[in-house]
Amino acid sequence: MTSYRADQVGEQVREEIMSIIRRDLKDPRIGFVSITTVRMSPDLRQARVRVSVLGNPEQQKASIAGLVSAKGVIRHELGRRLQNLKFSPDLRFELDPSIEYSVHIAELLKEVLPPTVATSTEAEEGTT
Repeated sequence: MTSYRADQVGEQVREEIMSIIRRDLKDPRIGFVSITTVRMSPDLRQARVRVSVLGNPEQQKASIAGLVSAKGVIRHELGRRLQNLKFSPDLRFELDPSIEYSVHIAELLKEVLPPTVATSTEAEEGTT
């Protein structure tokens, strides 16, 4: 069970890492990256960063490799931006397939559900 403080710091770290990736990193390997969660250790010295990457498996591996190689820059910037922490957390990047899985489920549901239900309700609303 994580503490309230660890959850709050994790959310702040997630926002700052996303800002650093968008503005400061120029690595071409890092593609369309989204940070889903950051889990902090109880002593706030380690952070597990769950990253979702849109693309094929090669692009996902390349994006993770780019983030791992930029770990030092990201950690340095975190230490500079988060003045409320004594130590800049050690970052561990992990691939999170949850967004890709939800897109897959949505596609399966589109195949299974009949498309005539949505078009028939729109036609009824237009005639009244």
